[in-house]
Amino acid sequence: MEYRYRELLYKLMISQLTYDGYLSVANSLSNVTRTTAATPPSERLLKLLKMGLKIEEEETGQKALKPDPVAPGSGIDVEFETDVQTITPEAALYETCYVTAHKGPCRAGAFHQSGQLIATGSDDASIKILDVERMLAKSATPAEIIAMETPQQTMENHPVIRTLYDHSGEVTCLDFHPHHQILASGSRDYSIRFFEYSKPSVKKAYKSIQEAAEIRCLNFHPSGDYILVGTEHPTLRLYDVNTFQCFVGRNPNHQHKKPITSVKFSPNANMYVTASEDGEIKIWDAVSSLCVNSFKSAHDGVEVCSVVFSRNSKYILSSGKDSLVKLWELATNRCLIVYTGAGATGQQDHRTQAVFNHTEDYVLFPDEKTLSLCCWDSRNAERQRLLSLGHNGVVRQIAHSPTGPAFITCSDDFRARFWYRKADSD
Repeated sequence: MEYRYRELLYKLMISQLTYDGYLSVANSLSNVTRTTAATPPSERLLKLLKMGLKIEEEETGQKALKPDPVAPGSGIDVEFETDVQTITPEAALYETCYVTAHKGPCRAGAFHQSGQLIATGSDDASIKILDVERMLAKSATPAEIIAMETPQQTMENHPVIRTLYDHSGEVTCLDFHPHHQILASGSRDYSIRFFEYSKPSVKKAYKSIQEAAEIRCLNFHPSGDYILVGTEHPTLRLYDVNTFQCFVGRNPNHQHKKPITSVKFSPNANMYVTASEDGEIKIWDAVSSLCVNSFKSAHDGVEVCSVVFSRNSKYILSSGKDSLVKLWELATNRCLIVYTGAGATGQQDHRTQAVFNHTEDYVLFPDEKTLSLCCWDSRNAERQRLLSLGHNGVVRQIAHSPTGPAFITCSDDFRARFWYRKADSD
């Protein structure tokens, strides 16, 4: 009887792999296990696993997997969507709810995946962590009420809950650990630092990694066990967060030719993507760390400034110094949509990011010429109204909340602005 179960297991594995698009792996497994019967693609194995884990949770009282915070809506999937009606607010309806100032240009910003915390980093080497609920409460409280607060109340209600000082150079990138109260930061001082922000008294990092070049970008693996690091050096680094051991891909020819500008893991953790000054976007296998695909001259050869996966891991959104934003489909290895109309001259002097909003109904991109935010319908590239960002300098970083209608803009005018779409706005 045991062999019958094992044979069914192999069939389900082959069926699941085929369903997920791993045809070569499915064929290899079929040949090795000699499971020759036809196995139509299905996700039955995944459903059985979920059912089994649920029963195990009920018996042991322990959750097998932590639930992922899922933003409203299904996200972008142009394979099945043509004309989708959205009730999500466009960017022009957002308004500034809070402004925080550093002592130098604000160059980095990141949202926690819960949408409840924001981190900002500056050329002054400082990092601030802000509480979203407190920022919203502050913006809703009349000035006369705020003026009556005692010093104790002011401190308790202040949106900036931590200020961290441990770098000796510009903070260039930030990312929150997905499961623990840890913030990772990269800097021009050649270091990556890890802060336990749960402790109010902590100002310094509990761990740091010294690199051989200035840090440009970093991103945690969805499990939190690894972190990707891009530097001024073309070779991509992958660190084990627990041992801090460094890994690089075994094939030097797969690496970029110039400094890395952006790194991101896919939400399903199967891949990661990198962008570089060499104008190329590379897709990497997350297990082997081998480059499995690349888009050469992705933005007509100019520097690629940012890359990010869609929630379903099917697409990559990129921006370049050509002032264009592009949506790439991984299944067909092609550019599906080009979002145009940003930039008066078509060329940017500084790098910034293109991001999805929390439902992936819109694509947002700061225009450095007009200091406005461009917004497009993500599925048909229809331009929406511009939003004046109110900064007196170029916006060098934008990050949208993964859970709600909010984003942060970080500018060379020393300020970070928190934007939110209030429900009672017209």
